[in-house]
Amino acid sequence: MVNTLSLFATIESWPIAGAFTISRGAKTQAQVVVAEITDGNNKGRGECVPYARYGETPETAVAALKAMRPALAEGLDRAALQSAMPAGAARNALDCAFWDLEAKRRGKRAHELAGFPEPTPCVTAYTISLGTPDTMAAAAAQAKSRGLLKIKLGGDDSDGGDSARIAAVRRAAPDTTLIVDANEGWSEASLAANFAACAQARVNLIEQPLPEGRDSALAKIKRPIPVCADESARERAGFAALTDRYDAINIKLDKAGGLTEALAMAQEAERLGLDIMVGCMVATSLAMAPAILLAQRARYVDLDGPLLLARDREPGLRYAGSEVFPPPVSLWG
Repeated sequence: MVNTLSLFATIESWPIAGAFTISRGAKTQAQVVVAEITDGNNKGRGECVPYARYGETPETAVAALKAMRPALAEGLDRAALQSAMPAGAARNALDCAFWDLEAKRRGKRAHELAGFPEPTPCVTAYTISLGTPDTMAAAAAQAKSRGLLKIKLGGDDSDGGDSARIAAVRRAAPDTTLIVDANEGWSEASLAANFAACAQARVNLIEQPLPEGRDSALAKIKRPIPVCADESARERAGFAALTDRYDAINIKLDKAGGLTEALAMAQEAERLGLDIMVGCMVATSLAMAPAILLAQRARYVDLDGPLLLARDREPGLRYAGSEVFPPPVSLWG
């Protein structure tokens, strides 16, 4: 007999502490979609952030989730979900809800279901939003005790441009490990100068400097710092074609369409000799929790979404200093 599952999908808004600014704009609210599936006795939850960059909205994500109700009633499981929905935020929420539900049904933690050792705390990056050099330096000075800062670049050329921004951040945080994220905001013409400025500032990693589809210059220029693909790495099948221009892959659950595909992406990246970065959108601890499993095999972890909010859901992940700890069973998995 098919054990029918019920699905609920809701939109939630969580205020951001101040504003979160990248090269594509700023926002003061994080809108997330929560998927909940229940068998009447147990329920599993997953959270996603629809990508405006890919034409997703909270409303389209909710509609896509609700459209899966008939399939759930007919016995859809996590394995079948991978082909039943396209990769994206909506599938991520449902995939992670399946993981959570299975863990509760079987009385096991998600890492056991995946066949992994018990997860341990990870050092996570803390994001410094795009702004003027002085504004970014002030934010970096406040956060310099953290082990890893992620600096948003890709702004205009006012106040000296990105070269001035990263130099100001380095002066304010002289001993902190830095990675930068241009969010597709650089051009081929500015690439060499920005690479040189980042090298001068002892940056460890540069994320998505050029726009997706217009990044071939990365294969032709000397890269003094490892470069990580984000928007250019949407599908696992395309990873092999990126190895001439990128050194690492940023895997995000919303982009991958869930933990199931994200784990497969990590395996493919490792096969190709690419480093792994685990990234996130600005969201609550429920969205971060599944990514903790993926973070165990990553060189760089960027799961600071809840730290950028004015408040997080309860219970949430525990953050202490630069570390993020595995989720409690009351949160997920």
